Amino acid sequence: MGLTVARTVVRLLAEAGVRRAYAVPGESVVDLLEALQVEPRLNLVSARHEAGAAFMADADGKLCGTPAVAVAGSGPGAASMTAAVHTAFQDETPMVVLLGQVPSGDLGEETFQEVDLVRLYAPLAKWTAQAATPDEVPGLLAEALHAVNTGRQGPAVLSVPADFWARPFESVVQRPAEVAVPPGSLERLAGEVARLVDDARYPVIIAGGGVRLARKQLIDAVDHLGLAVYTAFRRQDAFPENHPNYVGHLGHHVPDDQLRALEQADLVLALGTRLDEVTTQRYRYPAYTQPLVMVGGGRPGPRRRGLTFHVDTDVARFLSELRQAAKPRKRNWTVAHQAVKEFMRPPQRGTSGPVHPADVVRSLRQLAPEDTVVTSDAGNFAAFVHRYWCFTQPRTQLGPCNGAMGYAVPAAVAAKLAEPHRTVVAMVGDGGALMTGQEIETAVRHRAPVIVVVFQNGLYGAIAAHQARSHGRLSSVAVGTVDFASWARGLGAAGYTVNDQEELEPALASALMRQRPCVVDVRTDPDVIAPDQRLSSMLRSRLES
Repeated sequence: MGLTVARTVVRLLAEAGVRRAYAVPGESVVDLLEALQVEPRLNLVSARHEAGAAFMADADGKLCGTPAVAVAGSGPGAASMTAAVHTAFQDETPMVVLLGQVPSGDLGEETFQEVDLVRLYAPLAKWTAQAATPDEVPGLLAEALHAVNTGRQGPAVLSVPADFWARPFESVVQRPAEVAVPPGSLERLAGEVARLVDDARYPVIIAGGGVRLARKQLIDAVDHLGLAVYTAFRRQDAFPENHPNYVGHLGHHVPDDQLRALEQADLVLALGTRLDEVTTQRYRYPAYTQPLVMVGGGRPGPRRRGLTFHVDTDVARFLSELRQAAKPRKRNWTVAHQAVKEFMRPPQRGTSGPVHPADVVRSLRQLAPEDTVVTSDAGNFAAFVHRYWCFTQPRTQLGPCNGAMGYAVPAAVAAKLAEPHRTVVAMVGDGGALMTGQEIETAVRHRAPVIVVVFQNGLYGAIAAHQARSHGRLSSVAVGTVDFASWARGLGAAGYTVNDQEELEPALASALMRQRPCVVDVRTDPDVIAPDQRLSSMLRSRLES
């Protein structure tokens, strides 16, 4: 029997280095699922919801640097992946999305589950297409694989009518040609940037997700050239936070003292980051008067009017060339680094009473291995993770820059499947936990012993904080108390409930030792809405103003 379209697609995925596909079965992809199941080089993971499957693929791509695949059926199944694809787009994650479509003969008839998937995904993905004939499918997949890793990384979405997968395919697939950097151009550009570095008194780096695979080269360049380093929003593992040249994470609630190095910078090197709204502190930095060099990724956004250079090349190669071209120089960033260390020091409290979110992070940081992978959901609780975890090892942080809730649990499952030898901890609020928490059953089924820590305060905390600041009262943000330990046991995992400070460390220590998925339900103080902020004080302040 010759190759089918589905088997050709799966072979191309395996040859491209894809190792896992995350799917929810659908009628329009049954032949693709069969081909994935029999390919020994790929592991097919069946998830409980399409959003969970796509979040898993995103986390896999972030952690490994190579694309994973998300698979969904037509109509509602395909539509359920949109939030996760948007996450991959804004986070610049390599990911391939394969969607089933209604049979080709029914297209345009508004038949059962028909949706124009190209139009649906066009604003959310880097590349979208729908095959018009069976013979087009493998070639379009080759284009998709090329697109996810060319320039700014991102998701590619390919829609395939259901009847195409089983059709025979005997043609040769033409792969897009790689575009090489012209000889001498990278060296020339690195030389020009090196002159800027040599002339600058206070050069600063902002390191994003595109630096993850160039971390060694970044550390070498920083040590050689004396550069200060900030990390972009939720990309704290791009550079060790205990390095003497580390001067802060550009996330939410950054104090002015921590921004001084960026304020006084006379050169900003943005490496592997698109300089999003949070990282730039609402587009405050870099100022238009500060020379800016952006390296890696696609074209800079319209707000980057102060751009001096844009070097669209591999960050690791650029850093190696820059280190060779620039003069070695020592600069003292001790004061800035010490200020960050103090900022990251968790407050000391007693051993009894309501659980403070900072103590959850502090206790886990002390108990878990240094290379633990931390997946973080969106929500105010995450600010405690950003401030107090102290990321020192590579590839240890997975979080959505676009603020998508429901990310942490499926991301943790994917991280454990990708790197089973490492401890994986999901940090999630009680709001996000019930959005995709059913993927704990996926972890149980695939024997992926993740630890899920639920910060339960009975609120959609981020929105509660906004309401307190804006209106002085809360509306529709309270949620009911959930027995997450019993819920976890119903899904086949172990469950713990922590009501008091004294119960915290024993529960976390036990969960870390278990070789099965565990959920630790921590009832945190609802008044502690963010680091250094209390909800009651915010409400009172607004009412008094």
